Amino acid sequence: MSDSFVLPEGLPKPIADDLDGPYWAAAARGELVAQRCSACGTWQWTAEYICHQCHSFDLGFEPIPGEARIFSWQRPHHPVHPVLVEACPYVVVLVEFADADGIRMVGNLVDPPEGDIPIGAKVEPVFEHHEGEPAYTLVQWRLA
Repeated sequence: MSDSFVLPEGLPKPIADDLDGPYWAAAARGELVAQRCSACGTWQWTAEYICHQCHSFDLGFEPIPGEARIFSWQRPHHPVHPVLVEACPYVVVLVEFADADGIRMVGNLVDPPEGDIPIGAKVEPVFEHHEGEPAYTLVQWRLA
């Protein structure tokens, strides 16, 4: 256990499956990937079995190009899980990748400033490695 995590231990753990397994494996290596259609080149997130654009089943995972920027955020003050009682408030961000068809990912902001978070601010991923069984890596975000 580490005290450097954004949120405390005790939350439900992600379980990789055949659909999103490549994402979790890449995160464990410190890489950020998303699903991309091999037929039409469209990016999509979250992972699905079919392309939302052309309905192809030929999908793979690739490193996401370009910058991530904050699209939206919120600062929860009321815990949604008992383990978060002492962690509130924290900052949840929705980040957007303009160069990857505008896909968006959710995470927590590491070391958030007091007050408002600037919409459009550039962020970079922070890979939060959790040991144990199963080990997993969460992607969090830091203002760049």
